Amino acid sequence: MYSNITRRKFLAGTGGVAAGLTTLSATPSKVFAGENTVKVGFLAALTGDAAGWGLPGLYGVEIWVEQINAAGGMDVGGEKFRIEVISYDDEFDAIKATVGAKKLIFEDEVSIVLMLGVTPVLAVKDFMTRNKMLVTTLVPTDISADAPYLFAPVEVHPFYNVTAVDWISRNLPDIKTAAIATQNDELGLSSLATYRAAFEVAGIEVVEENLFGFEVTDFAPVVSKLIAASPDLITWDTAYPDYVNLLTEQAYLQGYKGQFVNCTLDQYDHILAKTSKEFLEGFLWQFPDLDDPIMQGSGTHFEGAADFYKTYAERYPGAWTAVSWEYAAALEMWKTAVGKAGTVDPVKVSEALRSLSPVPHAFGDAEWWGEEFFGVNSAALGKWPVVQMQNGKAVIVEMGDVRAWMDKHGDVLKKHMAALGI
Repeated sequence: MYSNITRRKFLAGTGGVAAGLTTLSATPSKVFAGENTVKVGFLAALTGDAAGWGLPGLYGVEIWVEQINAAGGMDVGGEKFRIEVISYDDEFDAIKATVGAKKLIFEDEVSIVLMLGVTPVLAVKDFMTRNKMLVTTLVPTDISADAPYLFAPVEVHPFYNVTAVDWISRNLPDIKTAAIATQNDELGLSSLATYRAAFEVAGIEVVEENLFGFEVTDFAPVVSKLIAASPDLITWDTAYPDYVNLLTEQAYLQGYKGQFVNCTLDQYDHILAKTSKEFLEGFLWQFPDLDDPIMQGSGTHFEGAADFYKTYAERYPGAWTAVSWEYAAALEMWKTAVGKAGTVDPVKVSEALRSLSPVPHAFGDAEWWGEEFFGVNSAALGKWPVVQMQNGKAVIVEMGDVRAWMDKHGDVLKKHMAALGI
């Protein structure tokens, strides 16, 4: 387990997404003498550029584990098991991910490994398959027919990005042009293809694009290039949290007055502090706060969503991000499959997970999907929220139907993915 001292050193030296994560009072789960224990592996970036989509998720996992253990543990074939989470920082690096995967499987003997996606997942996918280890990713483009134990049970990035654009086409018909900026990597490119497809379907012309490298530290020219094209709408695509923060601040400083739509708006309190409520009013993105009234409804599948959000907000003020709940939601689905299988054996749980129909996704009933894109139905696809900034607070304005859009317009997305070599 990454020590709190190590985390404090990391957080003290970074800004952006790490800002506000200073009260690290979460107590890691422990092995309790004389009691059954099942181990969960967390293999993702806890430091580095991608830490904003790893470390906050680990905190969410710890909270979920604490809540399950406090309630007496997880039922496995009629017996109660306490859960222990063991994390390894892969720094979003292929070699470190490989080392971490071997440690978690051979030394720690975990029953499931939670991962972020792309480079680290692709590096260990064959190894995990050979060792029949159940793995989850937040990036469904990782899944493939030759990896039967790899699932995308929660995230359907970049596919859900179409829902906000579809909402715009029906509710903001005056928006006719868009500009896009994001980092030039796997996440940015797959999302770029999705936004291109969504804009085409919505009849919105893309008038400017700017793919920037990781060496960029001054985002003023990036934003200036977009604003010069006079777009009705700007998107930062699926830029990393720190980039979204800096790009949005630059748009504010340069006087941009148009609409925003984006994949994420992590730690929006910090962005509000650097801009204004008026500037961010109406900003659209894809990730809600779990205290939203819609998340408390009978149609969703994240038990105790508001309590989870409250605990997280109290423990890590201002630190809520897109992934704060996602790894925990994957564990919630895993718990359902364990209950059905009556065991924590990764192969049998994988079989039970694949047999779930409908799939109890956090945002409602879903189905396993992906064969037409990836050769296997291993991604849970259903509905995904469209979130709007209203008076400084995230509000779900619609549960967009990703599956319906894909069924109707999937060929358009395939065309744009092919154009980018995906």
